[in-house]
Amino acid sequence: MTTETTDAGTTESDTVRKILTGSGDTWAVVGLSSNRARAAYGVAAVLQRYGKRIVPVHPKAETVHGEQGYASLADIPFPVDVVDVFVNSEHAGQVADEAVAVGAKAVWFQLGVIDEAAYARTREAGLDMVMDRCPAIEIPLLS
Repeated sequence: MTTETTDAGTTESDTVRKILTGSGDTWAVVGLSSNRARAAYGVAAVLQRYGKRIVPVHPKAETVHGEQGYASLADIPFPVDVVDVFVNSEHAGQVADEAVAVGAKAVWFQLGVIDEAAYARTREAGLDMVMDRCPAIEIPLLS
């Protein structure tokens, strides 16, 4: 884990730990479909093994890992704690803005998903934010 310090004085590692252990257990996984070959499918399974409730968010609104899917974050009829983003970087900012709008506590951009402006907007809105990391890699390191 990196130890970059944010403007709030916490390290990125602190933020990772906070999201994984204290931000809540309902994770909307944007880009999650029933395609087993996609990274989102495996990461969602790991999150479930660690006690997280996953909520698939994909235009097809498929049921994945036994959880009902929704076409968008706005369609989810209950609170979401963390929004895990598996979309191309050019679309990630829109997803981060939607996460703010639905009242999520945190946004997690997966490996390779980078949007510095979205990161800044999300942090300014008061949400915790992690970019270019994977919770399936980070969560076992907490033990």
